[in-house]
Amino acid sequence: MFTLRDVYRARQRISKYIRPTPLVYSKRISKELDADVYFKLENTNPTNSFKVRGGVYFISVMRDRLRGVVTASMGNHAQSMAYAGSVFGVDVAVVMPSWVSRIKKEAVEEMGAKVITYGSYYDEAATYARHYAEENGLSYVDAINEEKLYPGVATMHLEVVEELPDLEVFINPLGGGSGAIGAVTVYKTVNRAVRVYAVQAEGAPAFYLSMKRGELSSTDGVKTAAEGLAVAKAYETPFNFLRNRIDDVLLVSDEEMEKAVVRIFQSVRQVAELAGAASTAAAYRYAHLVKGRKVVLNVTGGNIDHTKFAEILSKH
Repeated sequence: MFTLRDVYRARQRISKYIRPTPLVYSKRISKELDADVYFKLENTNPTNSFKVRGGVYFISVMRDRLRGVVTASMGNHAQSMAYAGSVFGVDVAVVMPSWVSRIKKEAVEEMGAKVITYGSYYDEAATYARHYAEENGLSYVDAINEEKLYPGVATMHLEVVEELPDLEVFINPLGGGSGAIGAVTVYKTVNRAVRVYAVQAEGAPAFYLSMKRGELSSTDGVKTAAEGLAVAKAYETPFNFLRNRIDDVLLVSDEEMEKAVVRIFQSVRQVAELAGAASTAAAYRYAHLVKGRKVVLNVTGGNIDHTKFAEILSKH
């Protein structure tokens, strides 16, 4: 697996294309949680998600060996690969589950990638994407197990630790696990005392169950509207890397994520999708973990349909 040195190398490679994202203090949330709370605004990246870091790094490293790539995604990894493909001139096809929002599919197509709709959740789409790549002589990029994505993704954590070296708690949503892998690599290398928590949806708790059982687990589908967290099983590479390194995996409901979307907008005027608000939802549900500490909540993405966003704001 990669090291902190690899993260620095990744930053050198992607810095021409990806600028550092803001780390913003919230006086309002800090008062409510009795902690010093900062938001890492990964929703301000070129594709409005942290995933773009991994896509740009992967294709920049691999482009000379790629005739074209196929991947599967609920949305943000898809945009990451599409964006990187447009930058480096690599053809990209993305298989997306049927229920993924139209706004995410259109964003992928606008960047020149081909969108194929298949399956009801990520794992079904990924199986089809693998077969499609084999049949067409293309390279399949596993959104979860592809280790060459990790150093690029981890650069967001490098920015945090350099700006806030006395950080005590970092909370990161977990769908596949690349963001959490980057978090423990950076923070635990710099200071082992930093507490790193991952967050899953109650309706997609495969990784949570795997950690509790000590073995890879899966669920019978998913029951969450948080697209970035809608994964029905835990995967070997993230599980093996995180099982002895992550401090805990937390669960939140869709309703708690909706309330967190509103809290983020009210406090720092930022738009978050449900998965992007999962860290904030967890900070409220597990307030005892952050009380009195210096905390960073990762707003991992802001790709939410405007009608859904308006509905959430009016509902809560």
